[in-house]
Amino acid sequence: MFKSLCMLIGSCLLSSVLAADFPTIEVTGNKFFYSNNGSQFYIKGVAYQKDTSGLSSDATFVDPLADKSTCERDIPYLEELGTNVIRVYAVDADADHDDCMQMLQDAGIYVIADLSQPNNSIITTDPEWTVDLYDGYTAVLDNLQKYDNILGFFAGNEVITNKSNTDTAPFVKAAIRDMKTYMEDKGYRSIPVGYSANDDELTRVASADYFACGDSDVKADFYGINMYEWCGKATFSNSGYKDRTAEFKNLSIPVFFSEYGCNEVQPRLFTEVQSLYSDDMTDVWSGGIVYMYFEETNNYGLVTIKSDGDVSTLEDFNNLKTELASISPSIATQSEVSATATEIDCPATGSNWKASTDLPPVPEQAACQCMADALSCVVSEDVDTDDYSDLFSYVCENVSSCDGVSADSESGEYGSYSFCSSKEKLSFLLNLYYSENGAKSSACDFSGSATLVSGTTASECSSILSAAGTAGTGSITGITGSVEAATQSGSNSGSSKSSSASQSSSSNAGVGGGASGSSWAMTGLVSISVALGMIMSF
Repeated sequence: MFKSLCMLIGSCLLSSVLAADFPTIEVTGNKFFYSNNGSQFYIKGVAYQKDTSGLSSDATFVDPLADKSTCERDIPYLEELGTNVIRVYAVDADADHDDCMQMLQDAGIYVIADLSQPNNSIITTDPEWTVDLYDGYTAVLDNLQKYDNILGFFAGNEVITNKSNTDTAPFVKAAIRDMKTYMEDKGYRSIPVGYSANDDELTRVASADYFACGDSDVKADFYGINMYEWCGKATFSNSGYKDRTAEFKNLSIPVFFSEYGCNEVQPRLFTEVQSLYSDDMTDVWSGGIVYMYFEETNNYGLVTIKSDGDVSTLEDFNNLKTELASISPSIATQSEVSATATEIDCPATGSNWKASTDLPPVPEQAACQCMADALSCVVSEDVDTDDYSDLFSYVCENVSSCDGVSADSESGEYGSYSFCSSKEKLSFLLNLYYSENGAKSSACDFSGSATLVSGTTASECSSILSAAGTAGTGSITGITGSVEAATQSGSNSGSSKSSSASQSSSSNAGVGGGASGSSWAMTGLVSISVALGMIMSF
C-alpha cells in the first residue's frame, strides 16, 4: 500500500515538475526559440482537423482538442511521425481542452490554432473587423492562453487570394493588433499571432512584407504560407523552393509552410522535407506543417480511421516518418539572432497591392450600443437579415453619406460605426434618412421595414455621439474606453467584452494563470513533500 502511494505521489511530483519546466516558444528576429534555453525551434507539424473549408457558415465542426478519447488514440501516431506541432483550424471556445492539451504537452507537441470559425471569420468577399469577430477571437484566446504548449494563433487563413482583394489585409492585421493588445491588457503570456497565406505569385511577397512591417504592437509575429509547389521527385531548384527562399530572405519575422504536401503524385514521397530542413532553407524558413492527418475525399491524409474507430496508417505516413527521422537542421541561438534582427518597410501600393497601412479601428461595443440606443428610426424586428442588402442599397442612394458605417481599407478611411453589427448599421442609416427628411413618420416606414422608437442618450454616451457626429464620420478612438463599463453594465447587448473578460478571469483562477495558480502549485509541492516525508518515516 505504502509503495503504491509513494509511486502515485512520485508520479504527481514528476508531472508537476515537468509542467513547470515545459518551455514556451518565443520569437526573436526571423526564428522561433525555446524559452528555457534559447535554442532554435523548428516546426515539424501536421494539420490535425477534419476539413472545415467546405462547411457552410452555420455548420458545426468537430473540435479535435475537445475529445479525450480521440486524442488518446491519435497522439501516439503523431509522436511516431516525429511531430512537434499540430495546426487546428477551428476551436470551440466553450469546450474543455485540458485533457488533450495535457496529453499533447506530455508528448512534447505544441499547437497553432486558428482564431476564426466557419461562421465567424474575416471573409474575402466582404471583409470586416467587427465586434462579433473581436468577441469570437478573444473567446478562443481566453480559452487556450493558459496552455504553455500553445505556440501561436492564426488571425486569418487565405483571406487574400489574389491582387483583386488585397484590401482585405488591413482587417486581418487589425485583428492581429487587437489580439496582441488584448493579451497585454489581460496580463496573459505574449503568445505569437500571425497570418496563413496562399501562394499567389503576384501578392505573396507584398503580403508577407505588409504583415511583417510596422511597430511591434501592430505587426504579425510570424507568417505562414500554404505551399504546394514541390510534387513527386522535384528538387530544390526546379520546385520553386529556391525562388521562394530568395524572395523571403529579408523577411524580419519567422516564416514557415503553414501547409505543405502536394498530392499530384501518390503516394506522397515527402522528399521536400530534406530541403526544407537543410542549410539551403533554414536561414529563412522555420519548418512546416504537413496537410493533413485525416484521410478524406481530397486524398491528403496520412491515416484512415476505420469503421471501428481504429487508425490505419497510409504509405504517406511511413514516407513522412522516414524523411523526418533523417533531418538534422542547423541550430541558431537566440542571442545570435537578436544581435542581427532587422525591420522591414511596408510595401508600396500599386497594381498588385492596394492595402492601406491605416487599419480599421478597434471594435467597441460601447460605441455601437450608444449609437443604437439614441436612434429614433430603426429596422423592424421582423425584417429578415437576407433583406438587409436591398435596404442598404436604397438608403445609401438617398442619404447624404453612408461613410459612417463603411470601411475603405484601400484609402484607410473607416466610419465611426464600421465595426457594428449589420442591424445596428442599417438602423443608423434608416435614422439618418429619417432625420434628413424632416423626421416625418412617413420617412420611417420603408414598406413596414422600419419603425419609430423612443431614442435615449445616456450621459456617458454624449462624448461618443458628439465625436462621431451626425454622419458618423468623426473619430471616436480613445473615447469609448472611458464609457464602456457604464454602457455595458446597463444592457445585455453591450456586455460581450465584459462577459468574455469575466469568463477568462474565472478560468485562469484554477489553472495557474496568475499568482493564485502559482500559490496553488507551491502548496501542492509542499503537500507532496510532507506526504513523502510521512511515508519515509514508516
